[in-house]
Amino acid sequence: MVDQARARKLAKRIGAIVATAIDHEIKDPRLSFVTVTDTKVTPDLHDATVYYTVRGETLDAEPDFQAAALGLEKAKGALRTKVGAGTGVRFTPTLTFRADTVPDTARHMEELLERARQIDDKVAQAAAGAQPAGDPDPYKVPRSDTDEL
Repeated sequence: MVDQARARKLAKRIGAIVATAIDHEIKDPRLSFVTVTDTKVTPDLHDATVYYTVRGETLDAEPDFQAAALGLEKAKGALRTKVGAGTGVRFTPTLTFRADTVPDTARHMEELLERARQIDDKVAQAAAGAQPAGDPDPYKVPRSDTDEL
């Protein structure tokens, strides 16, 4: 049976090792704006997927995902060696790098929520000056016995 806690610990450790190595030891300029966001390890501990994001040189600059992917692919062997030395497991997991889509999805969700807020504001403005189509109180009031006298 697979120990899920061990897989989570190993994934966390691999993420820390890869992030530190990218930041301090790998001297590829394509990796200067790469951030490791998450790491997943298969239950058999033989494969690890490292998720990363890339930011631009400035806030307005578009990130270069292709150059970062090529840089990570080139550094994969050195990073796997660092992971093997840093974890001490019998079999060093193979590393797979995937661009993390969570920030893009979150940005898209924020845009959708903003659009919904704008539509709600338009509806509220239209409803502010609206009048009922029929009687002001369209519900019939039940008669009481005192009304007939």
